[in-house]
Parts: sequence; C-alpha cells; structure tokens
Amino acid sequence: MPTLLIRAMVPDDIPAVSAVDHHCFALPWSAGAFAGELASPVAHYRVALLGDTVAGYLGGHVILDEAHVVTLGVHPQFRRRGIAEHLLVEFLETALGEGCRRLTLEVREGNIEARGLYEKYGFRPISRRRRYYTDNDEDAIVMWIEDTSRWGFRATFDERVQQLRKRTG
Repeated sequence: MPTLLIRAMVPDDIPAVSAVDHHCFALPWSAGAFAGELASPVAHYRVALLGDTVAGYLGGHVILDEAHVVTLGVHPQFRRRGIAEHLLVEFLETALGEGCRRLTLEVREGNIEARGLYEKYGFRPISRRRRYYTDNDEDAIVMWIEDTSRWGFRATFDERVQQLRKRTG
C-alpha cells in the first residue's frame, strides 16, 4: 500500500477533491466553492494522498484563537485506514500551533463514526442545529473543544497522536 502523505491543497487538486466530495456528500461543493476557500486568508485546506491519488481532504478556518473544521471527506474506497484521523490531527496541530484555544465543527447527528473520532480528540457536543442538512433535514450536532489550555488536554491529545502514528506507521 502506498504511503500516506498529507499536504496543503493547491488549485490543481480541486478536480480530484471535488470527485471525492461527490462520493462523500449528497450536496457536494462546487469547484468554485473550493477555489474560493483556497483564496481565503483564514482557510487551511489539506489533501491526503495515497501515491498520486487524492484519498481525502479537510478544510478548516483559523481566526484569531478559534478554529473551525469546515469539511472533511474520505473517498469510500479508502475509509477505515485512519486517513480522516490523520487529516484531523494535522489540522488540530496547525490550529494549536497558531494559538487556538477553541475548536468547533458541525457533524450530522447520524454520523456516529465521525462523532466518535471527534470525541476521541476532545470535541464535545454542545448544541444542535435543527434541520441543518437540507438534503434530508437531518440535525447537525455542534461540537466544541472549549479550551485547549485546560489541564490535561495537550497530554491526552499528544497521547492519541502517538497511538495513531504507532498504529498506522
């Protein structure tokens, strides 16, 4: 199996990222939406490559001391290999390195696997956005890491990252 590489998304990645997005979501983004995000000074977009293949991507925003995971997708063919977790960790490390103390995201209520991943890294459900997803009126669960400076957060985070890297090489 090819080695996993995570790097910054560039405009040439948009067609492949859009293809992954179409496999992941009922309401995929347009190529123009991804291009607009890449042009934003607060955006941090990454791709996960297996060889030359875009297997997944993550997009997030960092504004002052707050980070927001905007989108995360892994092609169904490459799921259950730790790719989403590697993408999330890379973004969280970036956010922490830039001084973020608060992190947030929205996730479909029924996406139990994703919710479990986010909880593993310290996100906790704090509210619900009713009928947030317009394709099926599913609720979004808003999840937060309230304060990355709280006692024990960084030690637990670092331990989870070590476990991931040991497990996936």
